[in-house]
Amino acid sequence: QLQLVESGGGLVQPGGSLTLSCAVSGPTLDYYSIGWFRQTPGTAREGVSNIRTDTGDTLYAGPVKGRFRITRDNAKRSVYLQMINLKPEDTGVYYCAAADQRLPTWELFSDDKYRFWGQGTQVTVSS
Repeated sequence: QLQLVESGGGLVQPGGSLTLSCAVSGPTLDYYSIGWFRQTPGTAREGVSNIRTDTGDTLYAGPVKGRFRITRDNAKRSVYLQMINLKPEDTGVYYCAAADQRLPTWELFSDDKYRFWGQGTQVTVSS
């Protein structure tokens, strides 16, 4: 069973920065993309960013474009989400997830297409 563990969350002031990490472990398994999602109480989980593990192609949700950057280190089986100029509306629990099928672009932010999930890490942006 593939396992994902997020880290790097915390409390930061508006305008601050954080880098989240997603470490993948477990049996060797072809997974085609890693997605970052976030959720706040009472709202649906939303896709934030995605990276294809074979091509390195990336995708960003509109509200985070230009402020978030997703990268991967295949040797370390890790994916990172660098977040700058954070805003209060970025607050939420951030999850990384792995898709074991190659998804078309329009499904990369569909959380029901991801088979493996981490436990989440809390990001709070507040003064």
